[in-house]
Amino acid sequence: MKYIYILLFFFIGCSTKTNKHEFGIVIHGGAGTISKENMSEDLEKAYKNALKESVMIGYKILKNGGTSQDAVEKTINFLEDSPLFNAGKGAVLNYDREVELDASFMEGKNLNAGAISGSKRIKNPISAAIKVMNSSQHVMLSGNGADSFAEELGMELVDQEYFKTERRVKSLNRTKTIESNKTSSVIEQNYLSEKYGTVGCVALDQYGNLSAGTSTGGMTNKKWNRIGDAPIIGAGTYANNNNCAVSSTGWGEYFIRGVVAYDIAALVEYKNYSIKKAARTVINKIESMGGNGGVIAIDNKGNVAMEMNTSGMYRAHVNSNGEIDIKIYN
Repeated sequence: MKYIYILLFFFIGCSTKTNKHEFGIVIHGGAGTISKENMSEDLEKAYKNALKESVMIGYKILKNGGTSQDAVEKTINFLEDSPLFNAGKGAVLNYDREVELDASFMEGKNLNAGAISGSKRIKNPISAAIKVMNSSQHVMLSGNGADSFAEELGMELVDQEYFKTERRVKSLNRTKTIESNKTSSVIEQNYLSEKYGTVGCVALDQYGNLSAGTSTGGMTNKKWNRIGDAPIIGAGTYANNNNCAVSSTGWGEYFIRGVVAYDIAALVEYKNYSIKKAARTVINKIESMGGNGGVIAIDNKGNVAMEMNTSGMYRAHVNSNGEIDIKIYN
């Protein structure tokens, strides 16, 4: 009988080892004209500390057997609560000096997704996007409807003043001045980082499930309830267990037209590209169209990509072994 127990223990041990899946997490805090020459030591340190703290939140969840959904949500919550990034508190201001927030989430195991756009009151938009996915029959809610939905579900709502920071007020004033002095054919080069920014996270958990999320305040000085790629499934966010999870950041109009997140996933699945080759191919396509930005991605084996065509992108990655990689510049 004891030999039966020994064999049973052996097979259980082998089964457990076999079923454990490589996991990992990648985050971004926006891409743009980020140069070391224009970055003070204190600010660079603050960004690196924030990136490390946020990515480790997700990593610990994954290491302890948590889901990729929880890892993505909690990691982005941290970034939304930080005034350093263009999401939640610290989001950029629109033409009317208000904050309008967009977010989306997608899970790879069943292609479920949720998104919100144009929210003015939701403290943590990524959590609202997940609520849309899990607690409604819809994929995207916008404006007052998104705020009302969040309120009905008891989510935390805040006044506009919570989101606004002195840095973003100054950025709006600077952008208004620059745009009023420019012709419509020359907008961006020297102040891309003043206009755009996003936070995002992609994760692969120990069960082999992928998730992706993106959250943003959109474009500085935007008008007419403009919506970028961040809340659009397939453009700013995509996840499919058959291939990869992707989150985008940059000039949203180009990322929408290029269907960036899905395009990367399609290249991985249908052409068998590596995740890095797929991401680089699509970013090159966006550049050829005239757009700027970057992407983070992780495939279903734990391989990652952090690609951009800008001078920098706030980003970090942690693998199954706890090895962390934090970068800002290209």
